[in-house]
Amino acid sequence: MKFFKILKTFFFLIPVTFILQGCTISYRFNGSAINYDIYHTIDITDFPIRAALVYPPLQQTFENKLLDYVTRQTKLQEIDGPADIEMSGEITGYSLSPQSVGSDAYATETRLTISVRVKYVDNKNPANNIDQTFTAYRQFSSSLMLTDVQDDLCNQISEELVNLIFNATLGNW
Repeated sequence: MKFFKILKTFFFLIPVTFILQGCTISYRFNGSAINYDIYHTIDITDFPIRAALVYPPLQQTFENKLLDYVTRQTKLQEIDGPADIEMSGEITGYSLSPQSVGSDAYATETRLTISVRVKYVDNKNPANNIDQTFTAYRQFSSSLMLTDVQDDLCNQISEELVNLIFNATLGNW
């Protein structure tokens, strides 16, 4: 009886072994799925604020985070002008909204939401082009002044937006 169990296990493992030999696992540690034989350059232009409510430092914060992330995660050379990949856009939304209401009918939490429209142009493969809006938010206690938490919130939201944008464009997830 024991012999048949061993034989049964053996005949099960042989086909599984052949199937698994045909599979390969590929990891990319740079965070992107870019073929560097084809893509060499990227042009990231300004992202002006077009939102009704304007927080001027947001533009520079977002642009710096995007450029820094792309240069750290890829081997693409950032240039001004025609490039293999072009990324442009605008900050289209910057808004505050009450989220939780306390027993006194006043908001206890406020949500800061930022939206960025991105136009991604792949000059080598136009099928990869994207024109999409990305949105992220953070909530904070309404007992705090926006001016006290604004820089930190904008940094956090910008990081999330950059990750979303990178994954949708250069990450090819």
